[in-house]
Amino acid sequence: MTSRQRILDNIALARHDAEHPLPKVPLFDDKAATTDLVSQFTQAVINMGGEVAALEGQSLAELVDKKTKDAKIICSHVEEIKGNFPLTPDTQPTDLKDVDFGIVRASFAVAETGSLCLTDSNFGINTLGYLPQHLIVLVDPADILFNLHNAYQRPEWREHGYAVFHTGPSATADIEGILIHGAQGVRSLLVILQPRQA
Repeated sequence: MTSRQRILDNIALARHDAEHPLPKVPLFDDKAATTDLVSQFTQAVINMGGEVAALEGQSLAELVDKKTKDAKIICSHVEEIKGNFPLTPDTQPTDLKDVDFGIVRASFAVAETGSLCLTDSNFGINTLGYLPQHLIVLVDPADILFNLHNAYQRPEWREHGYAVFHTGPSATADIEGILIHGAQGVRSLLVILQPRQA
């Protein structure tokens, strides 16, 4: 009998065919009830290079018009805002390469990291979150979760073919530490806090 076989036999003898339930992982959200989730989320987005805006007396259309006034091509996948580049069943992912602004609504957001959960339903076409020069994301303040532990409990991860956390605009640095925005994704991210329509 070889040493290898002896080791494998000992492993087989020591193996127990019993149920071993996974440990319960805590959510680490004991401070969630006393945390201002909107403020924490806003600060996290700013820290990642994004911007957060509230409507503050103006309409959603007015705010978006201000931000997109110089844009030629706007692709919106939200009912509240009409763009001039409609997504159709024939639209190919690469067709969005010349889009100036993409507009989507997040399924939810995470206060801890400033992350946005975007699914295939939010995008229409997945490249809407990456090929436009700028991205505007609508977030319902009621959909802001405390931390990533809470986020992974959400059904989006099981119910969609595609779901991703999007955190801030694209930022890439070379070995000399020169930071470049937009090399591998959107150059800017604007999150607009706006409740879902009933």
